[in-house]
Amino acid sequence: MLGEFSVLSRVADSIYWMNRYLERVENYARFIDANRNLTLDLPPGMVEQWQPLIQATGDQELFQDLYDQASRENVLRFLIEDRENPSSIRSCLYRARENARSVREMLSLEIYEQINECYLRSRDAMGAGPNGLDAILADPVPFCTMIKEMSHLYYGLFYTTLSHGEGWQFGMLGQQLERSDQTTRLLDVKYFILLPTLEDIGRSFDLLQWSSVLKSASAYEMYSRVFDRIEPRSIIRYLIFDRDFPRSILFCVVRAAMSLQKITGSREGSFVNSPEKSLMRLRSDLEYSEVKEVFDIGMHEYLDGLQQRLNAISSGLHEAYFRIDPETGR
Repeated sequence: MLGEFSVLSRVADSIYWMNRYLERVENYARFIDANRNLTLDLPPGMVEQWQPLIQATGDQELFQDLYDQASRENVLRFLIEDRENPSSIRSCLYRARENARSVREMLSLEIYEQINECYLRSRDAMGAGPNGLDAILADPVPFCTMIKEMSHLYYGLFYTTLSHGEGWQFGMLGQQLERSDQTTRLLDVKYFILLPTLEDIGRSFDLLQWSSVLKSASAYEMYSRVFDRIEPRSIIRYLIFDRDFPRSILFCVVRAAMSLQKITGSREGSFVNSPEKSLMRLRSDLEYSEVKEVFDIGMHEYLDGLQQRLNAISSGLHEAYFRIDPETGR
């Protein structure tokens, strides 16, 4: 146990958000990559759908303020390069880099260099001209592949070159909470937006979309080892309740709870503050729930409830750990 909280609030906040921003960047790249691949398999006469990606991020109002329509180019520009979007890949990488800069002394040289390289390579790739942003808008797959590969390398370095103390635990906490939130959004957007009509449920295009959902979470191959066919109920069970797949909501919540317990030093089954209580309760609810309950409540309502609980946990963490005391500077 790490015992009494000892990391400065500024340091904890920076490492927590550094990992949340980098996880968000990778997930945006996954969403874009999977949607691009989906458009290549559209039936004849079917129009490309890019509006669902805006729905997945929860930034509809900002997008509508900045763009007049959800065209392919507008959506890609908004998610990848737009400086006015605080969650665009460019903005998140900039914020991750600034957070890393503020706690550079707490990081390994390899970690800092990887974040810096990720920021610089993506910035250069977004440069003007036919080999820059125009090329990404024409085909975003190579850019998204680069983002995912650099993200994987970063997390490998984060896991293997940093002491697994409080700072590391805050970083893991941020990564897992962000990943679980993104998985809820991925499922929600498929269930309510991508399905054209009720008559299409279970048909080839519907199953193609569900395959895209699995690929967005890098879950297609692992899912196929457990289930013998693409079936919505099984996919929902896998991405919400699977205990072993590292992008399922349950897996992420369990790992987040483990990190928070290390920070607080609490015993299994106990808690010392409000966010830990909320996180442990969410973990318990997920561990003892079944996919039938999701459909009984309603898919959208269930996922919306998870998002609200995750947001409340994040707010609670801010109050408990990240709010700086002006008298002590902690």
